[in-house]
Amino acid sequence: MTTNSASMRLPVVDSHGSCDHTDGTETLVQRLLREQSDLSAVERFSQLHDACDTSVQERYYRNLIPATPPGPGQQYAFEVDLDRCSGCKACVTACHSLNGLGEGETWRSVGLLHGGVADAPVQKTVTTACHHCLEPACLDGCPVNAYEKDPVTGIVKHLDDQCIGCQYCVFTCPYEVPQYRKSLGIVRKCDMCSDRLLADEAPACVQACPSEAIAIGIVDQDASIDAAQADAFLPGAPPPALTIPTTTYKSTSPMPHNVLPADFNRVRPAHQHMPLVWMLVLTQLSVGTVALAQLLRALDATAELAIAFQAVVSLVVGVVALGASTMHLGRPQYAWRAFLGLRTSWLSREILAFGAFAALAAAHAGATWLAHSDPESLPTLTGLAERWDEPLGLMTVAVGLFAVFCSAMIYHATGRRWWSIGRSGFTFLMTSLVLGLAATVVIHWTVAVATPMGISPQLVAITQTAGWMLIVLVVFKLTGESLVFLTLRHKTNHEIKRSALLLKGDLARRTFFRYALAFVAGVLIPWSVIVLADAKFPIATLVGAWLALLGVAAGELLERMSFFSAMSAPRMPGGMP
Repeated sequence: MTTNSASMRLPVVDSHGSCDHTDGTETLVQRLLREQSDLSAVERFSQLHDACDTSVQERYYRNLIPATPPGPGQQYAFEVDLDRCSGCKACVTACHSLNGLGEGETWRSVGLLHGGVADAPVQKTVTTACHHCLEPACLDGCPVNAYEKDPVTGIVKHLDDQCIGCQYCVFTCPYEVPQYRKSLGIVRKCDMCSDRLLADEAPACVQACPSEAIAIGIVDQDASIDAAQADAFLPGAPPPALTIPTTTYKSTSPMPHNVLPADFNRVRPAHQHMPLVWMLVLTQLSVGTVALAQLLRALDATAELAIAFQAVVSLVVGVVALGASTMHLGRPQYAWRAFLGLRTSWLSREILAFGAFAALAAAHAGATWLAHSDPESLPTLTGLAERWDEPLGLMTVAVGLFAVFCSAMIYHATGRRWWSIGRSGFTFLMTSLVLGLAATVVIHWTVAVATPMGISPQLVAITQTAGWMLIVLVVFKLTGESLVFLTLRHKTNHEIKRSALLLKGDLARRTFFRYALAFVAGVLIPWSVIVLADAKFPIATLVGAWLALLGVAAGELLERMSFFSAMSAPRMPGGMP
């Protein structure tokens, strides 16, 4: 039977939301017209809010937030009851909706712990977010001071307006808390809904949890330090001593010793950060080239013109490398802020060091060319350049090597074993030497062939010596890189072994080409150059030198890509679909 909606009889509802069932003569159209002339929905909600002394939802969460703010030596912290968490992800949804997060951007996640034995299996779902650490690595590593730790609440906040999108905090945080938002060009993270806490409102995740598994508590900072020293945190998670997290995970039943995250043994490549790959390889090529130029200055007095070209090449490559680094920034127009974190951030120190290196390289290149120009045209400048040419070169090399050291420390400071100073320092220094040698031979033979200088006996001897050195260094570097595969024999699936599994598995093709290029371009071709290095075969020697440089550089780019993508550090529990 069909009913005309315009003639439906409905109860009369007054402006306060109460129903009058005594008069059923009002039609739907009449009701809608009356409501349009009455209070709006916003005004009704405002009246309801003013009539109540407390929030209508308070009874659901008031006991899940502290009644008083933290005192001296205390701070707010998340408390998670593992026995109550069901893995429903209501907390994830609430956090995403309230904070207006983008697609794929999550400040809270849910993972899985499992273990035990067949007769007594154990499974726990774990909700995780920012741990608002006592020593937040994101804050210490940020080059622009885009983080602050509230002295009263202990909440670690991200200052969106200050961020340049360098993503270094993504590296430094062992718990993968900061999330990069490409559309905004910045990183963002959980701030424990601090504005809601100030209004005695629970954070979104706390209020949304149907089983009250998440609460906000007050912790003693000394107790958090003791817990970190005792390694009391979640099984399989990053060591708490790195940053001293304050989140408390509790359960009434003790966990078996074999409980681990569900995805503990899963290895997957990390992001390879191509702008940083180019920046690292090119800066190390630049430093190696200018360093070898200073060495050759003492060995071949007839190669001053080639050394001048070498200084210019080093400068150009260094400037290109610095330009490539800005491609990694979400907001490169604010790159000038990168010096603000000089006191604590190795990234700030690296930027300052490479900036100084570029300035010195420019001065050195200018002095080198002036020193060998016609002294009658610019007698004063020529004399000054001759006096400062060599000191500027040595200063450029010293600052460049310090900048390469800063590059290695950037990754060592993250606490990842794959990026330890031993591995990063060895890799970066050897790349500088290998590429510097290959570039030196190319530049000197190019100048010798293209100018009236010709092929001198000193150039032939230096080329042969450099060829043997290149072979030795490439073999030495490949041997050092190959040591990672020895961990495949270990029974425990630790961090370095997982990197070896990636190199052998998902990254196997890249690993093969990296070693193949290094062997062909760093061993076979240099050996042929040693044989051909003679005035009778200048073009063949030059072509061989170029092939060696390009092949070795391509191999170093592949190695640096794996430097990022093969990193597989401990992380918070995952495994939930």
